[in-house]
Amino acid sequence: MSSTTQVRRSGRRWRGSIVLGAVTVAALVSACSGAASGPNGGAGDAAAAPAADAKLTLTVYSKFTDREYNVVTAGLNKLKAKFPNIEIKHEGQQDDDKITQSIRGGNPPDVAISFFTDNLGAWCSTGSFQDLKPYIDRDKIDLTQIPDAVRSYTEYQGKRCAMPLLADVYGFYYNKDMFAAKGITSPPKTTSELFEATKKLTEFNTDGSIKVAGFLPSMPFYANMAQYWAPNFGATYLGPDGQSHLADSPEWKAMFDFQKQLVDFYGGHAKVEQFKAGLGEEYSADHGFQRGKLAMMIDGEYRTAFIKDQAPQLKFGTAAPPVLDSKPDRYGGAFTTGTIIAIPKGAKNPGAAWELIKQVTLDTSTLVELSNGLKNVPSTKAALTDPKLEVTPEFKTFLDLYNGGKLTPNPSTPIGDAHLKAVNDFAEKWQAGNVPDMVAGLKQVDAQINDELAQKRAGG
Repeated sequence: MSSTTQVRRSGRRWRGSIVLGAVTVAALVSACSGAASGPNGGAGDAAAAPAADAKLTLTVYSKFTDREYNVVTAGLNKLKAKFPNIEIKHEGQQDDDKITQSIRGGNPPDVAISFFTDNLGAWCSTGSFQDLKPYIDRDKIDLTQIPDAVRSYTEYQGKRCAMPLLADVYGFYYNKDMFAAKGITSPPKTTSELFEATKKLTEFNTDGSIKVAGFLPSMPFYANMAQYWAPNFGATYLGPDGQSHLADSPEWKAMFDFQKQLVDFYGGHAKVEQFKAGLGEEYSADHGFQRGKLAMMIDGEYRTAFIKDQAPQLKFGTAAPPVLDSKPDRYGGAFTTGTIIAIPKGAKNPGAAWELIKQVTLDTSTLVELSNGLKNVPSTKAALTDPKLEVTPEFKTFLDLYNGGKLTPNPSTPIGDAHLKAVNDFAEKWQAGNVPDMVAGLKQVDAQINDELAQKRAGG
């Protein structure tokens, strides 16, 4: 990926203070209330596939831009090998808000591509994305070729209204030269090992300010997000009853205790903030890890491409993220999310749209070309082992994590990413010392999340 990826990523991941995704749950409900049935709505029989010589135009909305837009357009056009007379009109820079507006206005694209997997529960529950089960059943699609966690974030309460179009996996990055200089021979596997490595790798200036940080506790910042850390601690958002139980979770408490332990080691929140202020933007060449200001970090597989493009001299390694000492069985797991692709309510050519979705989500050669171009993880097991997949040792780590059976996605909820926002807002206050009682603070987060869930379940 080139630096142009910043446009895509900044729309998909939070930066600075947490904000909700571009599309609100309220807008989805408004756009999709009274969803129709049948192939142009949200249920019913699958629309027929087009004839081999059919002449039509499929409109696709995505948020891809620049070089990535060209890579995806080439992948979409692979459909022409089977349907030579179908034209693909790929409109980039279309976020979820624009998809919602098009559905509300009765003029949606045939295919919608979204980076906001956390909005899937709202997309599915409101009928804004059509149920794909009739197509999957008709064509006898074997979904077991997609890892369980990835299948999980593309369906909601058993309803499959999207397919995965490549995936992101979050692993551990470390500076090999810094490790060698401090005599560290392997990446840490537990949080206690991570803390010890942090102490060895951190350098302070004579005035006590941070010169080089071993591992940064700031959240949210870069890929330090509650949802990216949570799987490493075994922390989950919702209990079996569908309610938020963070305050009762020893895993969440351990995660925030670890965060505070790191903040205290650096001399307090003010010193961490001072250091953070001097780091470059997340997708710029001045990223802290790429400039030798951070020795270790959590980040996605796409960072390998940024380093190759922006800091080719950097010697780095990748590994599974360190886990809580009491959760050694979690090692080898990771957080996953990804791009989703769907047929919106009211699409004019749903049968042809499904053929396009099958092409880009299940055809091995198409997935491999997309992965090589975008440097994301291909979403089927066959594509992971295809000899044409370009794999460096650093990238292979993420393929192994993806195929290791220990991936954790965010739960799909009818409130979109509101639960994630609430937890990350808490983390930001906690690290600043503005939460005197962790349990009491987490109870407030639980109440906020559960209130939003109750309103949504009541049709609010």
